[in-house]
Amino acid sequence: MQNRLDNQGRTRWKRFAAMIVPTTAAAGAILFGMSTGAIASDITVSGQTFKIGADRLEGEGFKQYGGIVREKGENGKAGATRPVAMAEISSADLYNLCQSVRADLPGLPVVLTINAGEGKDPARAKDLVIAMDSLEGNATFTNIQIGRDASDLNPTAQRGSFGQNSDRVTIRDLKQVSRYTTSSTFNLVGLRLKVNVGDDAKGKECF
Repeated sequence: MQNRLDNQGRTRWKRFAAMIVPTTAAAGAILFGMSTGAIASDITVSGQTFKIGADRLEGEGFKQYGGIVREKGENGKAGATRPVAMAEISSADLYNLCQSVRADLPGLPVVLTINAGEGKDPARAKDLVIAMDSLEGNATFTNIQIGRDASDLNPTAQRGSFGQNSDRVTIRDLKQVSRYTTSSTFNLVGLRLKVNVGDDAKGKECF
């Protein structure tokens, strides 16, 4: 039993540490950056979700369509397949941005929080791509087209599946549960990263 708990603890800590290293090494990306925002809608992920919140997101060039992500199983074998909603935004301003990921160790709550864009200058992202489980907020779309073929929006998406796009999107009171995020550049103005442990971790998630 103790060995199993120790193994679980090491696995969760590896996932947790994997999210800290890119942020501290290059404070220009929440998870990791890519040279292009175009990615396949079938990707491999850790299997751990994280939360993103913002008072307001202002985005240009919005696309949304369905996709899947695959979790990596034991010994490199294929893990579970998860359907997700894929969203692409050419450029985005996020006001009062918050990201949190929970990575509890056995008997010890642990939450990593990242905050940015809390003043007049927002956090800014280019070529933002998000694979999400859920999204909440109050959204306004400009020149929206609903019912597009998803493969016309991204050639890696499934042909004939549902897609939509708009010139501009505004989302207030953004609450998002994601599995994967990438951006060619992510400028985190006023970055604050904190590892919350034990009693300090309680209630520290973005929402």
